[in-house]
Amino acid sequence: MSSVYEDVVWVDFDLLERFMVDVFKSVGVPAEDAKICANVLITSDKRGIDSHGIGRLKPIYIDRIREGTQKPVTEFEIVKESPTTAVVDGHDGMGHVIAYKSMKIAIEKARKFGMGMLAVRNSTHYGIAGYYPLMAIEAGMIGITGTNARPSIAPTFGVENMLGTNPLTFGMPTDEEFPFVLDCATSVAQRGKIEVYGRASKEIPEGWVIGPDGKTRTDTQQILIDLNTGGAALVPLGGIGEETAGYKGYGYATVVEILSAALQGGSFLKMLTGIGENGEKKPIRIGHFFMAINVEAFTSLEEFKKTTGDILRELRASRKASGEERIYTAGEKEYLAWLERKDRGAPLNDVLRKQLVQLRNEFKLGNYKFIWE
Repeated sequence: MSSVYEDVVWVDFDLLERFMVDVFKSVGVPAEDAKICANVLITSDKRGIDSHGIGRLKPIYIDRIREGTQKPVTEFEIVKESPTTAVVDGHDGMGHVIAYKSMKIAIEKARKFGMGMLAVRNSTHYGIAGYYPLMAIEAGMIGITGTNARPSIAPTFGVENMLGTNPLTFGMPTDEEFPFVLDCATSVAQRGKIEVYGRASKEIPEGWVIGPDGKTRTDTQQILIDLNTGGAALVPLGGIGEETAGYKGYGYATVVEILSAALQGGSFLKMLTGIGENGEKKPIRIGHFFMAINVEAFTSLEEFKKTTGDILRELRASRKASGEERIYTAGEKEYLAWLERKDRGAPLNDVLRKQLVQLRNEFKLGNYKFIWE
């Protein structure tokens, strides 16, 4: 991935976050909601997850609001509730806002009753899944979330994109400087990472995407088109076929699909294409689920953090393969990315820089002067 970061300008995080807030407000997102959306996106850039940061501001969120497939003002409706659970209808609002409020409620329920879970329907893309378990971690809890998405993954032995990239994400507090956060798609690579390669005009590695013939493809720009038309599909975790256990990724993607649709009466699979019968664009209406588990309902938070930290430290201290310098645990690389970027900011290539200038000029945000100009 290092070649992807050629010809970039590093831009201050606070500036970018303020800019995103103003852009969201310019398309009708209320100020407090705009702050939530911008914080989710900038957190992704801070953690080195450039596939889900400011690079998605225009093509995913602003463009969808302008085309009418996503509502800037979020109507957050609880349609069913118990002491430990709730079902939410997001009414095509801002996915970040729906997800933030849902996890906040799950945490409140877990604080009172030990566990809390919310299932959401009729939502939209909510950014990096890891943001929401981090909220639970801040409250001294375990956080879990998942979401379905536009069809992208082909089932094992299939070539049709049926399942979304469907991340299954866990976050757990530790006694270290960074928590354990496993935030990854159930495909070998997700659409956002392919978009990063596309912005850099690079071909993707073999084994990420297959064509209708079941063979791997690397032609990034055409793949980004064909993923929307059914002419290409992402490969599930484990790879093509069963020899490297692709059925496991396929199975976990299906678990996320069920939990993102069946509990809340939501949409699933081909219902999530975002394309109507006559080819018109329509709301994607994806589903999510959020769980918060109060550690104190089982053991002391201090003891949990220490045991978790001991596990992670022993894993990193285990014998390394020849030529390898270190072993990582989930969440460590994101922490290291933050240490590297906290004084530098986010890397913006030429495509992103042009997008920001376009948005600034279009919305008349003349108070922003970018360092590359």
